[in-house]
Amino acid sequence: MTPDLCTRTYTITDREFELFRDLIFRQTGIHLSDRKKNLVVARLSKRLRALDLENFTEYYRFLTERPDASSELVNLVNRVTTNKTDFFRENHHFDFLRGDVLPEILENASRGGPKKLRIWSAGCSTGEEPYSIAMTVHDFFSNERGWDIKILATDLDTEVLGFAYRGVYPSQRVAPVPGPFLTKYFERTAEGYSVKRQIRDMVIFRRLDLMDAMFPLKSQVDVIFCRNVMIYFNDETKASLVGKFHRHLRNDGYLFIGHSESLMHMKDLFTFVRHTVYRKV
Repeated sequence: MTPDLCTRTYTITDREFELFRDLIFRQTGIHLSDRKKNLVVARLSKRLRALDLENFTEYYRFLTERPDASSELVNLVNRVTTNKTDFFRENHHFDFLRGDVLPEILENASRGGPKKLRIWSAGCSTGEEPYSIAMTVHDFFSNERGWDIKILATDLDTEVLGFAYRGVYPSQRVAPVPGPFLTKYFERTAEGYSVKRQIRDMVIFRRLDLMDAMFPLKSQVDVIFCRNVMIYFNDETKASLVGKFHRHLRNDGYLFIGHSESLMHMKDLFTFVRHTVYRKV
């Protein structure tokens, strides 16, 4: 790439922003407010430079008119989605999982129910959430035998899924991991810390669009984590997604959401258990 392309700067008109806001909503369900105009420019300018495009109108035409634009649409999605996460973020969720949900599932199995556990991390980002779930579950079931346990981890962003699948984190990223878990479930490497195979094997990473009408889940799940995802959706999109979660949860299954989210207006589908924890009606 020539130096002038590397330093080229872009601006976006109101009309162009409306076009991209609509396109991003159709692709991701994310509704961008007017305040996000500078964010769109900052995150997408690199793609315009890479494609040697003059302005956002050319980029929009590239995305919507070319028959081979599917791979670039993936790049668009990867740039506009937010991937802030940490190990054991909102730790009270993991306390409740260990102290209430898992004992209940173990008790149901003791009464003749299946020794099967399915948890879905929807919007898994770079993997800290599903690996935190896996460590919690593995530690709880360490003295149990014969259990079929799988954690599905999905995201729209292919780049963060690749990072998550690899399972290698710099030292500062694993700081929230409790000391015993860090020793038990990670290996020290030149790059930082690598998640051990026993935990990685519990997690299945897949690309999944939460806006799809149907999700390719083979069976209902016991628990869904979808935290700090719905804050980017409008009310209609959120209601549609919660309805799909309801269908894919087993009866009395649990849904964990983000600290600034609520399902209080969806009492016909979920009942409030505690802050940001709901149960399927």
